[in-house]
Amino acid sequence: MSGARATGDAPWDLSFLRIGLLVTAVVTVVAALAVGVALSWADALTVVIGATVVTAFFCVSGLVVAWAGKVDDTWTMPAALGTFGLKALVLFPLLTGLPADGWPDRQVLAWTVVAGALLWSGVQLRWVWTRQLFYVPPPTPPGEQQRSPENPAPRG
Repeated sequence: MSGARATGDAPWDLSFLRIGLLVTAVVTVVAALAVGVALSWADALTVVIGATVVTAFFCVSGLVVAWAGKVDDTWTMPAALGTFGLKALVLFPLLTGLPADGWPDRQVLAWTVVAGALLWSGVQLRWVWTRQLFYVPPPTPPGEQQRSPENPAPRG
């Protein structure tokens, strides 16, 4: 054995979802209160809806890409693109079906989605920048190497 992990064996860390959910919850409460006071409480509810949609998008994408990576690393890009395309196909008719002058306010929803996407992107960027990432599969730790005829147990 070469001592390297097989494709798809690397653990997928989804801790950015927990951090993203926490940050989004705090920012959503503050933004909804500010919008409620400045505009209306219906618009504040629109902020909550927009934040929920963005959060669902990032959580679903993270879970699907992690699942695909556990199966095989080469599946992650098709899984990410396919998930994005499917979500866009579902969301586009729903958003275009909203009345231009009704509730929820499309402009408030649009700004919430933009702000939420930027927020989640920032969370993911910070998460990636603070992790030790390998460009090649990391070697198996010495205590976990399997014994084989090419790699016999050490003689002591």
